[in-house]
Amino acid sequence: MSHVHDDATRALIAARCAAFPRHDDGLTPSGLKRAAVAIALVAAEDGSAAFLLTRRSPRLRSHAYQWALPGGRCDDGETAPETALRELHEELGLALDAGDVLGILDDYPTRSGYLVTPVVAWAAGSGPLAPNPDEVASVHQVGLAEIAPPDVFDFTSIPESDRRVVRFRYEDDFIHAPTAALIYQFREVLAGRVTRVADLEQPVFAWK
Repeated sequence: MSHVHDDATRALIAARCAAFPRHDDGLTPSGLKRAAVAIALVAAEDGSAAFLLTRRSPRLRSHAYQWALPGGRCDDGETAPETALRELHEELGLALDAGDVLGILDDYPTRSGYLVTPVVAWAAGSGPLAPNPDEVASVHQVGLAEIAPPDVFDFTSIPESDRRVVRFRYEDDFIHAPTAALIYQFREVLAGRVTRVADLEQPVFAWK
């Protein structure tokens, strides 16, 4: 697929999201809190399409300085798209609306007690981002071309679980689930493949 940030790419991603048979039984597993994240597609400096990825602030009480997609817990009465767009604005100063949402991927249950819904959104144009230092240490643009090669994701094991741990290689680092699982499924959707990720494991440091 094209990686240019243009109307044709937007239409293709919207079509791939619409064709994706999202697994949703309408129920939240017992004990899990609802949350949502934004896979927000912006124009990189070279005109290619990229999504926004952050390092969480070291000031945060949980998961400090971990890689994350913009997002957070759903407020009472909020839908997942509403939460994702609100958090995107609060964390990075990027204001999008419901018309910018291209699709919703599978919910992912985390070891830390959340059921996370990934929301794919398109930023047709935006000014400079304004990261909130209380929540975001740094913000990064990950080009769609960077997640396309098959070897950027790998799977390993840990003694604490019989489930596979997914990892995404990025900037000489490894990004783990839940973030890696959501990015992995997004990559598969872009390629027109139906791949479930709820069974992919997180490393132990992300369990709390």
